[in-house]
Amino acid sequence: MSLGPVMLDVQGLTLQAEEREILQHPAVGGVILFSRNYESPEQVAKLAADIHAVRQPPLLIAVDQEGGRVQRFRDGFFRLPPVGVFARLYDDNRAAALALTQQAGWLMASEVLSVGVDLSFAPVLDLDLGLSEVIGDRAFHRDPEAVSELALAYQRGMHEAGMASVGKHFPGHGGVTVDSHQGLPEDTRTLEDLELKDLIPFTRLAHNGMNSVMVAHVLYPQVDSQPAGFSRRWLTGILRGALQFQGVIFSDDLSMGGAEWAGNYPQRARLALEAGCDMVLVCNQPQHAVEVVEALNGYNDPAAQLRLARMHGRQFPSREALRQSERWQSVTARLARCDTEGWLDMDLE
Repeated sequence: MSLGPVMLDVQGLTLQAEEREILQHPAVGGVILFSRNYESPEQVAKLAADIHAVRQPPLLIAVDQEGGRVQRFRDGFFRLPPVGVFARLYDDNRAAALALTQQAGWLMASEVLSVGVDLSFAPVLDLDLGLSEVIGDRAFHRDPEAVSELALAYQRGMHEAGMASVGKHFPGHGGVTVDSHQGLPEDTRTLEDLELKDLIPFTRLAHNGMNSVMVAHVLYPQVDSQPAGFSRRWLTGILRGALQFQGVIFSDDLSMGGAEWAGNYPQRARLALEAGCDMVLVCNQPQHAVEVVEALNGYNDPAAQLRLARMHGRQFPSREALRQSERWQSVTARLARCDTEGWLDMDLE
């Protein structure tokens, strides 16, 4: 059975019988984990193993483990700083910032892989333009060239650990004030303006090994009348065409306020897939996730299935050996010295 086009979530610390049943549906291709699914490294490793054992090839398992405000696995994991801390170091010492950022990408990916989870939705390629509070220090920098260099370093670390990269939120969420979890933001800049700023990191990484992207629920009315996540122009014309991107395209969560524009949940999923997404996410809405899965029964996109098959973790290190390694101890000691702000759980539960 190949991977289907839907990534959904599960409700607790263990896999329930009805969840095992829905995960066997051919329209399902992955599971995203949240803080409610995490109690300890041992518990989440057992949960991941149970999800992977449901079918062959195994479902993709993903998490948001960016660091700072967005880190689902905490107790028993290193508390990662927000990547925005690297901006200050980059401005003072570019070489040191790139080296430490690469190590941070390796650390994040190694720890996630060590519990059997395939993907973290990272790196963030948005610009910190001082407008979007939901982005803020989740972005590497305000300058697109700096974001490109830092994100490439972070991606090198992820790849070294054995994890595929997911650049988000295409084509850029940094230029709006509205939080797309709550509503549909509008960015009124022209395509030419976006090409000079927000699109630069996506272009650079698309040409340098980025494995996938996640699309923003943002409307750019000067470019298309449909929000980017549902826009054939953005996904097929610009991302696949102009940028020549060949990797996976993930939707952002279809439960977000920015997706309500597209209708009910099955309509949202179909519009996103027709626009060019390979996989759609439906989070924190189990009944609606079932509706989407049932509506997509029989859906078949062989090219998307081949792309998705390449997203599994390439190696899953021993957690004990990882934490005892000289590299883990050195990197965590260096990152612990970063000046971080308070942690804010961004789970939407």
